[in-house]
Amino acid sequence: MARQIAFNYVEAIQLHNAVEFGLPEVDDRYAIWRVPILSKQKNRIGEIVIDGITTEIDGNRSTAASVLENRLLGRSENAKTGKSSRSDTIPHVSTLRNTIVLGSSESRLEDFPNGSVDLVFTSPPYYNARPEYADYLSYEDYLEHMRKVIRECGRILNEGRFFVINVSPVLIRRASRNEASKRIAVPFDFHRLFIEEGFEFIDDIIWMKPEGAGWATGRGRRFSADRNPCQYKPVPVTEYVLVYRKKTDKLIDWLIRKHPDQESVKASRIQDGYEVTNVWKITPAHSKIHPAIFPLELAKKVIQYYSFVGDVVLDPFAGIGTTGKAAALLGRRFALVERDVKFVDEIKKTVFQWFQIDQQPDVNWIGTDSPENTLLNALVQQELEIKK
Repeated sequence: MARQIAFNYVEAIQLHNAVEFGLPEVDDRYAIWRVPILSKQKNRIGEIVIDGITTEIDGNRSTAASVLENRLLGRSENAKTGKSSRSDTIPHVSTLRNTIVLGSSESRLEDFPNGSVDLVFTSPPYYNARPEYADYLSYEDYLEHMRKVIRECGRILNEGRFFVINVSPVLIRRASRNEASKRIAVPFDFHRLFIEEGFEFIDDIIWMKPEGAGWATGRGRRFSADRNPCQYKPVPVTEYVLVYRKKTDKLIDWLIRKHPDQESVKASRIQDGYEVTNVWKITPAHSKIHPAIFPLELAKKVIQYYSFVGDVVLDPFAGIGTTGKAAALLGRRFALVERDVKFVDEIKKTVFQWFQIDQQPDVNWIGTDSPENTLLNALVQQELEIKK
């Protein structure tokens, strides 16, 4: 597998016809694989280093594409070619496998290599909407936690790629009849975080739910009874889907024209029936396991509009895996990070149903056993109980 990952890399930088590979070496000190790169004359000209956990290429340890090219051509490595290196002229292609991680995004995302994902789509945990779901010391504390995740996502997001986030204002209910409830404009504070962390604002999409969807919250009932001025509070039936792009001097057209796999670009073309305005009418989804999931339809639209077939889609707050399911159904790879064990257990029950019949599921599990190992452990434990 290490050689195949290495081949995919040199193919992306258009050197695959000029090099060969030596025997991969395991470096236990750093949990990495080293794949020697050889010239056709069997001279070692560099190596590709692969993370043994994520199977993503470590760009800091691997020999740069420009160095490989210079060595193949017998040029001085300081020679000025009059043009930028190949790695600067084509988009990076991630080799990350489908990955599911149990743990907090603030710590787990640090293990992902730079530029290893192509799209981030998520809905962050609500600020104190339900204490059992997410509880922070203060709203400022909540925003700082979110900033750390946005910053790490910016690091591991490929050049010029998109971070799409579903977020809405949060209602903090009053503690007593003598206090007023508060509604916090969360999306606008998130916008500030994205801009400060090096993203460019692209679009604000409005997810509109069917009429009456928000009536159960009780907001607006007082006004409907009394109709007094200043008591007016509309029932919220919308959420924001905010679209940001990682800052780059490359135009979006560069991602399309220079993509190394033009067949994937063709396969990713959007069919008729796409959303033509920034108001998307989508029915909410509900789960007995998770208190706040977004619909599969919403995830599929975002993934179709902002990624190519074969791309890696990350959800740092994966929940029960809706983003991963949508990605798999659309021929993308997924990277899911979730800190709640019961949500990851739910993913284990359904993950292999996400793939097409003709696909061979290939999922890398980090911080938790695979479903096969979980079942095996359960059977072993059952056998031990019987013997007792």
